Amino acid sequence: GSGDGQGQILQRFPEKDWEDNPFPQGIELFCQPSGWQLFTERNPPTFFVAVLTDINSERHYCACFTFWEAVESAQPQSHPKNGEGEEEEEPSSPVQPAQLFAPKSLVLVSRLDHAEVFRNSLGLIYTIYVDGLSVSLENVIGNLLTCIIPITGGAQ
Repeated sequence: GSGDGQGQILQRFPEKDWEDNPFPQGIELFCQPSGWQLFTERNPPTFFVAVLTDINSERHYCACFTFWEAVESAQPQSHPKNGEGEEEEEPSSPVQPAQLFAPKSLVLVSRLDHAEVFRNSLGLIYTIYVDGLSVSLENVIGNLLTCIIPITGGAQ
């Protein structure tokens, strides 16, 4: 079709909302403000941080790392019809469908404003995913969440 789609949350940590920090509704729309579209070329990864403000005026820093993955075409090739409504004979060489790439986003939401830490953390998760390393993402994320980040200007 048109290549437009809808975002879908495939996995989240934690799996259940924390009482003091609920999961941001509609985050899949936020990750791709221009819409979820397929591209004929693999775009370079992108990173941005935006600030979301909740109903209590509390800030949530939302870091988004987006990369593009090749997708299989699920649509069969249509064959042109002749003037009598019958399909033309298939050509001797099959037509190869164009390779399409879909965006995939890794998102980190925090009350802390540490853009470089977010970029490094999401870059690590991306590298593990792309390289197919035999490391449990749950363990990596658990280790990242237990890291102590010193406050700027504060005690080490």
